[in-house]
Amino acid sequence: MKVSKYVVNGSKKVDITKLPTNSKEDKVNKEKILEKYEANKLELAALQDKFYADGREGIIVVIQALDASGKDSAIKNVFSGINPQGVKVHSFKAPTSEELAHDYLWRIHQNVPRRGEIAVFNRSHYEDLITVQVENIKPHYHMADRIISKDDDSFFGERCQQVKNFEQYLYENSYRVVKIFLHISPEEQTQQLLERIEIPEKNWKFRADDLSVRDKFNAYIDCFNDVINKTSTKNSPWYILPGDQRWYTRYLITEILLDVLKSCQPEYPELPESEKAQLSKCAEVLRDALGQSAEPEKKKSSKKSDKKSTKKK
Repeated sequence: MKVSKYVVNGSKKVDITKLPTNSKEDKVNKEKILEKYEANKLELAALQDKFYADGREGIIVVIQALDASGKDSAIKNVFSGINPQGVKVHSFKAPTSEELAHDYLWRIHQNVPRRGEIAVFNRSHYEDLITVQVENIKPHYHMADRIISKDDDSFFGERCQQVKNFEQYLYENSYRVVKIFLHISPEEQTQQLLERIEIPEKNWKFRADDLSVRDKFNAYIDCFNDVINKTSTKNSPWYILPGDQRWYTRYLITEILLDVLKSCQPEYPELPESEKAQLSKCAEVLRDALGQSAEPEKKKSSKKSDKKSTKKK
């Protein structure tokens, strides 16, 4: 299953409300998908090892969704087999007072990974375009009147353009920004929130104000729809993935990551000729060292065999 059908790259407008939230439209077999998912994870691990060694590009995976859409579990499962040395996960919660004293991209830019690494953003700078807008947080900003006095269309329109410029800047500095929206139905969100209440091990995830956010489901979807259309580009596309069946969502994420890693064309670095010339000499030294350490072991084993033969006599 190719994920190209789920990509939004700015070439045409999409309407999220008309996009699928489950796998029915793709007519897939769950058992086969799970097999492909495990195979994809193995391929991802091998590619990521090469990507980390290559160090020419960096990847930022942005995962956005409504509450209870499975962001945490998707990250935990998809990235479980990848070398943690080359992957960092950042969860962006409500900004601190220190973060609010800076521009909204300040905390994001601090977490841009080194080239050769993958950063996974659980929520991101898009909270400052989505949540701030739906929850009407702008009037509470401590900023100059020339900024706060702008109407919402102008204010958030400018932010969308700023984000596009920021992501293009990263692309021009050898980074790939991959943005994923987990698209769930209101029924699935309700079921997941209910599980957080009914299953004791999940109680810690539930907050009473989750219900007030749930009441704004349509407002959030409309806002995501607008922002996704305004910030989708060829170099930094969005993927609107069906999120009701988590086994299918995770599989699609591995497909996206494989496509991105392959497009980076990572290769293990080649040693300079001067260093290659030293390899055989260094190997000889190491073999000699192994031979010297093995000698006492041989003597010990020969002594044991002599003792055994003496006893038999």
